[in-house]
Amino acid sequence: MRAALFISLLTVGTAGSAAAGDLDVAAATELAKSTGCYSCHSAKEKIVGPAFSSIAEKYADDKGAVATLSQSIQMGSTGKWGRVAMPAHASLKPAEVKLLAEFVMSTKR
Repeated sequence: MRAALFISLLTVGTAGSAAAGDLDVAAATELAKSTGCYSCHSAKEKIVGPAFSSIAEKYADDKGAVATLSQSIQMGSTGKWGRVAMPAHASLKPAEVKLLAEFVMSTKR
């Protein structure tokens, strides 16, 4: 199962980030709301977790940013933005995880 998850994340990551016209912002926003992303994050301001724009800025020059963020969304993470852990969202489908990661990367300051 771990190998399948890794392969899924690798596949998601190799697609890179979406071109501005390819991202369905309305669908991504709705998914972010329905999965609880906005409980800890906002577009421009730190809440519990960093603002989406801060994440996008940190990974702006990273060609593997979508894969990195996808892994953090899917499996959770800790220590990247302080002591508060990002919970895993293992129930999300790979396409949903990718959409959320691309959405975060599209957020501007």
